[in-house]
Amino acid sequence: MGSQVSTDVRGVHVVIVGGGFGGIAAASQLQARNVPFTLVDAKDSFHHNVAALRASVESGFAKKTFIPYSVSYKERFRQGLVVEIDLTNQTVLLEDGEVLPFSHLILATGSTGPFPGKLNQAFSQQDAIQAYEDMVQQVQRSKSIVVVGGGSAGVEMAAEIKTEYPEKEVTLVHSKVALADKELLPCVRQEVKEILVQKGVQLLLSERVCNLGKLPLNEYRECIDVQTDKGTELTANLVIVCNGIKVNSSAYHSAFDSQLASDGALRVNEYLQVEGYSHIYAIGDCADVKEPKMAYHAGLHANIAVTNIVNSMKERPLKAYKPGALTFLLAMGRNDGVGQISGFYVGRFMVRLVKSRDLFISTSWKTMRQSAP
Repeated sequence: MGSQVSTDVRGVHVVIVGGGFGGIAAASQLQARNVPFTLVDAKDSFHHNVAALRASVESGFAKKTFIPYSVSYKERFRQGLVVEIDLTNQTVLLEDGEVLPFSHLILATGSTGPFPGKLNQAFSQQDAIQAYEDMVQQVQRSKSIVVVGGGSAGVEMAAEIKTEYPEKEVTLVHSKVALADKELLPCVRQEVKEILVQKGVQLLLSERVCNLGKLPLNEYRECIDVQTDKGTELTANLVIVCNGIKVNSSAYHSAFDSQLASDGALRVNEYLQVEGYSHIYAIGDCADVKEPKMAYHAGLHANIAVTNIVNSMKERPLKAYKPGALTFLLAMGRNDGVGQISGFYVGRFMVRLVKSRDLFISTSWKTMRQSAP
């Protein structure tokens, strides 16, 4: 994780706001380098949400996706909601009144989105696991399921359901023609479509669900009437939404009003420093970097931010972040997948081997120096 810091760390204290992929990567690297830090998150456990969709369909899987912060970071972890960042006094204020002073600040607040892809509420680890086990039961009860949104999360969700329950009727409704992320190679996006068709997923493309606000989500019903803007009517037992991801700017938007991009992300320079603040970094989804919002990128950002904090302490040159050719792997159920590495197509066998079976769960447990259940 890097050598220990030999320079004087007196007066140095890094506060990390947000314990997602970027936050735990930064915390673990600072811990390995003996740099004082505090990690703040509203939840008591890291959520490996790359595997959230499988945890929604496979009973007993969810417990692998939540890792308690306090076991890894002890007194360096604070569970709480950040309500204010005071730039003048260099402090972070928590909802319970605790004030955390910082010499350096890493903002890693991530993004929010609909359950089950994201878990936005501050559940305890036990309640969070139960929320996914409850979702598994809703899926198991349902004969007919509609997945709304054909981006990366939507196609993975549909594939996970059909892999675990091939007998169920799954319809994917997507407002565009091409599936998955627009940054992906056309041949990858085409193969995503072919895999879904092979699995028996019914595709309803170039149509948008127009009565979504009136529908019960993630809950079994005897009959749910789904209507699209093209006049198509579907009947389902369960509706799952897999779109609408938004940058989570609630912790910092008032402090950094003039540094916000249109989507709420923070504008940063090449060193991932927030514009105008050499001691404040933004990483992961809340950094306005021209690349897809991915856990993989959050980890790369964390390495840059920690390296630059250490380099600034040692009066060394800072390291720039340069987005590379896209690496993006889609797990289409545990037995299939497709994607690209550094901009080049990789075959289904390779993706199945690298991601689909484990969904990188073991990597997160290793980062937090704990053993998976």
